[in-house]
Amino acid sequence: MAHVLDNPVWNALISGNKHLDAGSAEVKCFAGDVSPFAGFETFTPQAFALLHARVPAGRLLGVVSPVPLAIPARWEVVQRMAVLQMVQERPPAAGAWAGPLPVPLGPAHVPAMLALTKQTNPGPFFPTTIAFGHYEGIFEGNELVAMAGQRMNPTPYAEISAVCTHPDHLGRGYAGQLIQRQARRIVSAAGTPFLHVKADNTRAIKLYEHLGFVARKEMSFYIIQKKPA
Repeated sequence: MAHVLDNPVWNALISGNKHLDAGSAEVKCFAGDVSPFAGFETFTPQAFALLHARVPAGRLLGVVSPVPLAIPARWEVVQRMAVLQMVQERPPAAGAWAGPLPVPLGPAHVPAMLALTKQTNPGPFFPTTIAFGHYEGIFEGNELVAMAGQRMNPTPYAEISAVCTHPDHLGRGYAGQLIQRQARRIVSAAGTPFLHVKADNTRAIKLYEHLGFVARKEMSFYIIQKKPA
């Protein structure tokens, strides 16, 4: 039997993210202003054809697979990324934090969140991505300098995402603090934290390993776009 994390998008949209599903019974996807990801129960040409019929030309979509895929010809592959999927197995002991206290982020913070993610590029972040919930940020003065939140929720797993720190504020432990807070919240809700990181992002991988995350599998992330008729 396949592991739930082998197909995280589909399994999220039939469980923990079911309320965000903008797809159909056969093809699942998030609304375009929430997230680009789309999922299928099985990665077949028929499933890609159903998705093709559902979305407008030009929309960028993300597809996540545990194995390399042959993307049908009616789609343009904009980018393929090798990504490590990591699961937290050994949460570190909670220590004292002497830095700024993270605060919940809401709709009023979206412009600052969009500006920070544009500068740091932690992954796709759109005006309504905050609908995933549980975002927290660290401010210095009035400036948002670090944040993290949640994305896919294939029950009982919950993905920590949008982890980013302004380049001028690196090395202060902000990302580690935010990740630990997210992980503790997930565990307190009887879930298991996981995340995705580009396979060549050695700095981030080292931090995640320090925080008890272990590489589970290398996944293939595809950014695809429907070709014009």
